[in-house]
Amino acid sequence: MAVWAVCNQKGGVAKTTTVVSLASLLAQKGEPVLMLDLDPHGSLTTYLGYDPDSIETSIYTLFQQLDNTPKEAILKSLKKTRHDNIFLLPASTAMATLDRQLGAQQGKGLVIRKTLSFFKDRFKHVLIDCPPMLGVLMINALAACDKLIIPVQTEFLSLKGLEHMLHTVSMINHSRRSALPYFIVPTMHDGRTKAAIDCLAELHKRYGDNVWQSFVPVDIGFREASKLGLPLPEMSPDSAGTRAYKQLLNMLNEPEVNVSNG
Repeated sequence: MAVWAVCNQKGGVAKTTTVVSLASLLAQKGEPVLMLDLDPHGSLTTYLGYDPDSIETSIYTLFQQLDNTPKEAILKSLKKTRHDNIFLLPASTAMATLDRQLGAQQGKGLVIRKTLSFFKDRFKHVLIDCPPMLGVLMINALAACDKLIIPVQTEFLSLKGLEHMLHTVSMINHSRRSALPYFIVPTMHDGRTKAAIDCLAELHKRYGDNVWQSFVPVDIGFREASKLGLPLPEMSPDSAGTRAYKQLLNMLNEPEVNVSNG
């Protein structure tokens, strides 16, 4: 089971869009895909037709019993979506209180890893949509994943958020058995502007082989797709955005994809 976390300590860089798009492309191949929404804002949950303000069983449920979350609770939290082969462990807004509730309890960083062990024979791919802040939820995502995807909008304010994210990865690597491979994905790139072109060049200059050689362009289809609750690859298979995510997925699925662990 491949577990990919999509994470950045800056909001608005297309994390949810990346999760939804990659999941849709995998599902179109006939592969059941599991998505986890670890962001208390619940953008992914809302996108897929659930209300994070009123949902009864969610990822929050799994954190209420850190040591002995029953299998029944885990399975009850799993939601079907209206999209073939796409399943969701949804967010609830109550997740925003977890850091305060859990305090210094032991084992709080491995809840998601333990949860995913129940699904290892059911799903080939798992995609995790992470919150933009460092806390128990992000730590769980980074502890559970085997590959980290970092979307970065090609504008210079995003570079600072990327620095914070890579500092977090460095800290997490001290507690992992092996360093976490990460892959920087330029998003929302407008090649008509010098600022975006310069930012893309700066990403490659600073981070070299960790940066995907292509980019996800600005595409108004993403906005229309989210309004309809549809992944762009489902709504518009031939759009520029869909083509970009197809290229990204092909790269991620290569057996020896060139992803450094820093």
